[in-house]
Amino acid sequence: MLSPSEIILAILVAVTLFGGAWFGFHLLAQNGRLMLRLESLEHRLVEQGILSEGANPANLGMPPGSVLNDFALPLLGGGTMTLSQWRGRKVALIFVNPRCKHCAKLLPDLAAALSEGAEVEPAPVIISTGSVEENQRFFGEQRIACPVLLQEDSEVTALFRAMATPMAYLVDEQGVTLGKASVGAAAILSLFRDQGGAADTPSNGHSRAGSHASMAFRQINGDGLKAGTPAPEFTLPALDGSEISLSSFRGRPVLLLFSDPHCKPCNELLPKLEEIHRKSKDLQVLMIGRGDPEANRNQVKKLALTFPVGLQRSWEISRAYGMFATPIGYLVDEDGVLVEGVAVGGNRILALAAQRRNASVRVGQ
Repeated sequence: MLSPSEIILAILVAVTLFGGAWFGFHLLAQNGRLMLRLESLEHRLVEQGILSEGANPANLGMPPGSVLNDFALPLLGGGTMTLSQWRGRKVALIFVNPRCKHCAKLLPDLAAALSEGAEVEPAPVIISTGSVEENQRFFGEQRIACPVLLQEDSEVTALFRAMATPMAYLVDEQGVTLGKASVGAAAILSLFRDQGGAADTPSNGHSRAGSHASMAFRQINGDGLKAGTPAPEFTLPALDGSEISLSSFRGRPVLLLFSDPHCKPCNELLPKLEEIHRKSKDLQVLMIGRGDPEANRNQVKKLALTFPVGLQRSWEISRAYGMFATPIGYLVDEDGVLVEGVAVGGNRILALAAQRRNASVRVGQ
């Protein structure tokens, strides 16, 4: 038989075990409810487009001082863009999702912030996801003064741990993140208020010479340059090793085309422009390609193009003409002035060429 002290000890052990089991059960139940709440919250965030599928909310954003890997993504308006093209300028890399309600609310405020007249610093670059059509609808009502890049799925957001939207990184001139990621519309808009152009403008109201790039960028508002604007002069390397200047064609009208060898609409348009070039005696077609010289040479050879082609290294001439897109075109008159605003897309470019040819026929009559 057990002694009274042993019975008491056994009871205490049993009570302790029961209490521990009871506490453990309730702890697990509470933890389970917490996990269900977190899962429900994450599910709602994914449904609203704020959080990407499979993202860990506790693992968002890269630490300050992270070197961002380069990427090449298609532009919503055609062509491609890389992060390295912005080396030498401070950039706000903004991640959005067309299904994100908070992103939709951000766009009007962002459009206003980029057109208030202050020089845009840092340079905004948007990375979105989804189809071209979906993004065209999403951005269609807002004139956002910056390039919009599209990723196929979430390859860049995963690489940069930007699995929430809207979210942005402030990136320095060497491609390194400055501070933590900005999450939410207010934090993103503050990047432009805190880094705004007021500090870059002396008290006498005249911009410093170093602000020219910012001024040019501000013109990129989806409309390009206006009719009556003197066409910005340029000198570019030609594919044959020589140089091409716009001023060398002064005295005759020029159809100035911006193209990219990887742009499908460009490749559909170019044979038609070649036919115009061969038949027209009063219109000079001049193409500005971009990117890899060999890819441009292959394009010219494959399509049997005979009009002159200059090659910009990235988007430096596109920036001067107010739009990051291909194909776009301008009609430049005999005195080097833009006859019309920018023509975007093959049909409008062909209409611009036809307008000039019809005018020449009327004059000849």
